[in-house]
Amino acid sequence: MAKITADTLIADCLEINPNAAEILMGAGMHCFGCAMAHGESVAEAVAVHGEDLDALLAKLNEGLED
Repeated sequence: MAKITADTLIADCLEINPNAAEILMGAGMHCFGCAMAHGESVAEAVAVHGEDLDALLAKLNEGLED
């Protein structure tokens, strides 16, 4: 299974991890509902919202198989 990285697009996160929407919302990021999600990476979204990139990536990848 794919791993979510800083370069992964928000839209792709939703396909890789079915819990991504809940995780992003919990971090105050509602990016998945934004038209920009199709071209915005996790790193870009984190920069806008001021979240901790490593912590968010750990949550997004938690439970995903390699």
